[in-house]
Amino acid sequence: QVQVVESGGGLVQHGGSLTLSCVTSGFTLDYHTIGWFRQAPGKEREGVGCISLVDESTYYSDSVKGRFTISSDNAKNTVYLQMDSLKPEDTAVYYCAVTRWYYPINKALVPKKYEYWGQGIQVTVSS
Repeated sequence: QVQVVESGGGLVQHGGSLTLSCVTSGFTLDYHTIGWFRQAPGKEREGVGCISLVDESTYYSDSVKGRFTISSDNAKNTVYLQMDSLKPEDTAVYYCAVTRWYYPINKALVPKKYEYWGQGIQVTVSS
């Protein structure tokens, strides 16, 4: 049974930091890319960043570039989203997603390209 589980969300002050974790299990085939997405109330789901599990290359949206960092620990089947210099506009439900298909990393940050999704976790940044 495929599972994708996020953890680490919560409330943080403007300028603070938070690290989200994404643990995957139940995959019987190699998978290529893990993406982080977020959705704020009344807005569409948007890409935050993604990482290739083949070469650990990463790609970030302009809104988080330089503030967020994605890393992976393949031995633990875990991907991390380190979020620094958080802003109130970063407030959203954050989702981890997995795709088995290969895409160039700069083309991978599109929600419909991902087959497996976590349940989402709330991140709230107070002003």
